[in-house]
Amino acid sequence: MSDSSPLPPVRLHPEAELAREALSTPLLSRAARLARWAGPDTRVDAGGRLVEEQLPAAAELLGLTGDDAAADASEAWRAAMDTGLVEVVDEEAGTVRPGEDLALLTGGSPHEVLGVWLGALESVIAEAAVPDLDELMDAMDAIGEVDLSQLDWDPEGEAAFLDGVLGNLYLLTAGEDGPGDGPVPLPALAASVIVPGDMSEPTNDVLEQVSDAMMRLDDQFRLLEPIGLVTYQPVDEALMTEADEEGAGTPVDETDVSRYGMVRLTPLGLYGLRARLLESGFAAPAVGELSDKGADVLLDGSAGYGPRAARAETEQWLTRREPLDAARELLAAARGTDPGAPLRRLRCQEALSLVGARAEPAVREVLDDPELGGLARVWLTELGASDVPAPSEDLVFWLTIDTVAAQLAAEGNSAELQALVEGLAAQHSGFFAAAWRVEHPATPDVLEAMGRLHPDKRIAKEARKAAFKARSQQSG
Repeated sequence: MSDSSPLPPVRLHPEAELAREALSTPLLSRAARLARWAGPDTRVDAGGRLVEEQLPAAAELLGLTGDDAAADASEAWRAAMDTGLVEVVDEEAGTVRPGEDLALLTGGSPHEVLGVWLGALESVIAEAAVPDLDELMDAMDAIGEVDLSQLDWDPEGEAAFLDGVLGNLYLLTAGEDGPGDGPVPLPALAASVIVPGDMSEPTNDVLEQVSDAMMRLDDQFRLLEPIGLVTYQPVDEALMTEADEEGAGTPVDETDVSRYGMVRLTPLGLYGLRARLLESGFAAPAVGELSDKGADVLLDGSAGYGPRAARAETEQWLTRREPLDAARELLAAARGTDPGAPLRRLRCQEALSLVGARAEPAVREVLDDPELGGLARVWLTELGASDVPAPSEDLVFWLTIDTVAAQLAAEGNSAELQALVEGLAAQHSGFFAAAWRVEHPATPDVLEAMGRLHPDKRIAKEARKAAFKARSQQSG
């Protein structure tokens, strides 16, 4: 993922709702309870960890029982320290007190509450990239320092791996072609960061790497669930026994893929990963960010959105404006001869369809506009309006070039665009003889694309020759 490439826009829940979810997550709620419990008699070691003698009391306060009670209490205490809910008073004496940020959980704004939660999230993600305690103890030398060479552990590489996995989970959740807010099978998520994109059939070595990655992710997602980043169905432990009995290379039973782990990014997790992406320099838009901007920003900003996200963004933009004023502003912003103009006009036409009949007066005002007249006629016809003036042949060809240019910008060389190209060539035998003369900035590029997309070699050659003529005309 390049930090210069915009990510799909996400639909975030309101901050007030997310803040309530953050406060109810097991880890943050436990950390807050321990912060309120901390007092003059609470003691920590040199690393800020709660001393072992006080872990049973902390676990009891949190209602934790079982073999993991002390470890879970220690983890909650670490989160309280890392987020400023608890602060050290005297390092030498090991005394602590509630931190200033504790008050934010009850008296702060939703944004401030989420800021505390984000601090806890960073702490947990960092912890998830560290080997487990048993491995660390095995790698500790005589003076108590960890020998990383014994661990076969690359801290930066492990952190980058987890970031890559979380980034792909974000893409799958935000993208219109992904499962949305549904669960993602762990094998598919592991494969997304291990299997090269140009590899049609994974090798045994790659499959083994995917299997190893799944086991690492199983441990990591178990740690990430209590902070509310994900909901996670762990790998079925019985599979480990089955794998030992049946041997390596046993194929995955695709009919019961849930046994191999299922992970879903929560609404709070979506908010958290977007915040991390923004902090790392990624362009990570959210639906609604353009609602208070001008129509020019709306049309350009939503140009690369998928259909559902573009519609949601436009609907929010329209709720802030009077319908007729909005229609006029959209039409004015749709003008232009720059490369982005055709797609702006397509987005404008889609936005006007949301305005409905109330936009008709504004649309009729641009019937004679050389750039908007074709759009206006199409829109009015789809509306079922009467007395729509017939377009001239020149306008028909100009609108055709503009429409194909918009589709190219929106979808690239899609199957839908190929069907459109084939239909245009079939309906008009002299299309290319006339199209190269169209005075539209995108004419050469559109004709080149038609030559590339049309399956008939003869027609494709006609399109390329027409593109050459159009480029010569424009350069001359």
